[in-house]
Amino acid sequence: MTCPLCGADAPLAAFAVPGGPADATAQICATCAEQIDGTPEPNHWRGLASAMWSEEPAIQVLAARMLARLSDEDWARDLADQLYLDDDTQAWADTVAASSGHADAHGAPLSAGDTVVLIKDLPVKGAGFTAKRGTAVRGISLVADNPGQIEGRVEGQRIVILTRFVKKK
Repeated sequence: MTCPLCGADAPLAAFAVPGGPADATAQICATCAEQIDGTPEPNHWRGLASAMWSEEPAIQVLAARMLARLSDEDWARDLADQLYLDDDTQAWADTVAASSGHADAHGAPLSAGDTVVLIKDLPVKGAGFTAKRGTAVRGISLVADNPGQIEGRVEGQRIVILTRFVKKK
């Protein structure tokens, strides 16, 4: 079978798509399922160019969420700009942010792929530099088991940032 997200010819398994109908699942390959929950490899996701036009809402939602997470890539931003979802599907794609518990210093919900701005100078332990107030951190990742932390790239280093020191841009 062909994975509807990446186009790989691999065995497919049901993957629950949170935030939508209780029984919402998508049949995807193991590599996609692993990267959705972990760190995505950008080149694996080039198949989103066709997946985002799927007639299956669960696939559309997964495509929209992955494009948001890959917003550091020019091609992913271009695809996200082209993506159109009906109102219900767009609301479903956006719900994961509200349900994750991750929020900035002002209580605005954060989702993977968002851009945030540091509201305080932060010394980065082990890296020998200070991340300055006002620095934009693009394409954040959410730390799954801690709603008070996000991950992002500052000065070429991938660091963990406390959500109380950022505001959503």
